[in-house]
Amino acid sequence: MDSKDQGSEKDTKLESQISEHQQHLKLNSSELSDLWANYLGDSMFSYIFEHFLELVKDDEVKDLLLYNQKLSKQHLNTISELFIQEGIPVPAAFGSSDVYKGTPRLFDDTFMLFYVQQMAIGAFGQYTRALSSSIRQDVMDFYRQGVQELNEIYERSTHLLLKKGTIMKLPNIPYPSHVEFIDKKSFNNFLAGKNRPIAGLEIKYLHLNISTNILGKSLMMGFAQTASSQKLRNYFKNGWQLADKQIKQFGNILASENIPSPILMDPHVTNSKVPAFSDKLMAYHVILANQLGMENLGISMSRTLRHDIHAKYAKFIGEIGLYANKGQEMMIQHGWFEEPPLATDRKKAVKNPLQ
Repeated sequence: MDSKDQGSEKDTKLESQISEHQQHLKLNSSELSDLWANYLGDSMFSYIFEHFLELVKDDEVKDLLLYNQKLSKQHLNTISELFIQEGIPVPAAFGSSDVYKGTPRLFDDTFMLFYVQQMAIGAFGQYTRALSSSIRQDVMDFYRQGVQELNEIYERSTHLLLKKGTIMKLPNIPYPSHVEFIDKKSFNNFLAGKNRPIAGLEIKYLHLNISTNILGKSLMMGFAQTASSQKLRNYFKNGWQLADKQIKQFGNILASENIPSPILMDPHVTNSKVPAFSDKLMAYHVILANQLGMENLGISMSRTLRHDIHAKYAKFIGEIGLYANKGQEMMIQHGWFEEPPLATDRKKAVKNPLQ
């Protein structure tokens, strides 16, 4: 038997095992929650891409936006069919009333392209974690396919940004000439550690957090210009100021090492004050941005050795957490916050056993 036949036999055996242990298997808490959140996210993105496609001028950017919109709609169909099959209510999410047609450009083509790239980077973590906590084959297939799609989106958007000269490459650092072990306790000391050259991974994660906040700042500048109430405009303005503070403080660390920071996207937000999206969609997008920001900071802390950088990450996790709580409170007050899947309330069940 050659290797090809062995592979076919292995695949057949695996398919048989999957069929046997997947019978009548319900979605677990992780699968249900990830798919639910995925539905809301793709629903939101599909309408953002709809607005972008109405106004984009660059043909290459337009092709990429069309690809993203097609994928978002495919994901919505797949998840809704699965939920209906399982007897699960499909989330209300977003609809045509959450995007306004015939409005002026709020963001230019460069921002749209940067937005696509950054959303792909953020989604990688969501999809791989969802895949790694799934056991149902149909859910694993969905997220495995999703990771492959994100690979293409990231590559296409990154090459386009480089081609158009709108993103800065990460700097080079010297190749190590020999293996060396650290013999100084001050290497990661809070004060003395600041005097050592910054490590490559520390550069990487500072760049990541700056880029995330560049997107967040520009997005919230546009939202602050177009929100319908002063309360929301102030909220979005506070968000862009918080993002700007992170950009400057993380950028100062790089500047002290003579390393440049990524390019700001502020000039790519127009001065339009005409709403392109509903207040509900904009507020939800900021919640997602806050989640991504805190996630990036947490990962960055775990990969960073210098405690002075640690301290900055920890400080901003707290500040973003407080800002995010205010946003959630506003969404609840307006009736926009859709309840996610929850575990059984055992205390309530004991008090009201027949309800």
